[in-house]
Amino acid sequence: MEANKGKGDQGMQNPSGQVDRPVSFHFLESMLPKAVKRRVHALKRLQVQCANIEAKFYEEVHELERKYAALYQPLFDKRRDIVTGTVEPTDEECEWQSDRDEEEELAEEVKEKAAIEDAKKEEATPEEDPKGIPEFWLTIFKSVDMLSDMLQEHDEPILKHLKDIQVKFSEPGEPMSFTLGFHFEPNGYFNNAVLTKVYKMKSEPDPSDPFSFEGPEIIDCEGCQIDWHKGKDVTVKTIKKKQKHKGRGTVRTVTKQVPNDSFFNFFNPVKAPPDGEMDEDSEFTLATDFEIGHFFRERIVPRAVLYFTGEALEDDESVSFCLRRMHFQTRPYKKLKPQVGYLQTDFDGFGFFPLLCFCSLKRRSWRREKRR
Repeated sequence: MEANKGKGDQGMQNPSGQVDRPVSFHFLESMLPKAVKRRVHALKRLQVQCANIEAKFYEEVHELERKYAALYQPLFDKRRDIVTGTVEPTDEECEWQSDRDEEEELAEEVKEKAAIEDAKKEEATPEEDPKGIPEFWLTIFKSVDMLSDMLQEHDEPILKHLKDIQVKFSEPGEPMSFTLGFHFEPNGYFNNAVLTKVYKMKSEPDPSDPFSFEGPEIIDCEGCQIDWHKGKDVTVKTIKKKQKHKGRGTVRTVTKQVPNDSFFNFFNPVKAPPDGEMDEDSEFTLATDFEIGHFFRERIVPRAVLYFTGEALEDDESVSFCLRRMHFQTRPYKKLKPQVGYLQTDFDGFGFFPLLCFCSLKRRSWRREKRR
């Protein structure tokens, strides 16, 4: 009876909701009558054709993103100018609904008292007029858990000079990719005006495993060389070590540089080997890098002011809940790349919105344990 139970279990779903592969897959197919199996093979060929059409769909989505990025850019440029203090917004541009509501609710006499108090304060202390919005991007880095985990105390003075982050999509006819550009004002740490990170993508089914296709994948990333000023490189630290000469017994002090934790290691990512073989730590680091890159692209850059005020942080909790409900496929590292997934809404028809889903083997395992 136990033997029969074991055979039956092979065709059951695992706790993640997937049918175990390859054992149950071959077991189920081997149980089919020959004529039915033949027809299933025909359906598989149709499924491959569907995957190829889906790949074309995602290529067009990428073109739409590129097209609309050009429409967003003037607004982002105006945001940069306000943040850096290059432009002072007009009174009309500064009007916000909540401000108007609060003013209407205040009684006239209360407003007068408030004005008198403000005048007294201005006389007592000269009014400070900071330029633009100080530490705009640094505040965002410190507010978002995913970014604050990378941030070190010695990074903060440098990020005070960060004036903008931009996303650039690959041009038509070029391999699919997007580039993050971190724009800095002149500073005493490095000479680069812009630090870049390129994320390379592909949107085509793998011929050896076409059914695993779920949308564009980030397949690699490439950072840039930072031209540090002498003694200002925060990605390394100098340590001193005493060494004793075996023959003479004399002791000397040796100075050497070792890697140091820093956000700016983001621009020197782990490289994915051609054969896809990586140790677990490197694999996790690279998967996290992909996740952070896409988070900048999809969330931080388009909604920067809401992360500055903290309003977007509540929305992210809802997104995390959605991600936990999505289907994740367990595959080895070579296939462990972010996938564009689609969540269906409760409305009739095809109410879908794109959402790039990231996970690592460790996180997937955690989710499975939680389901158990």
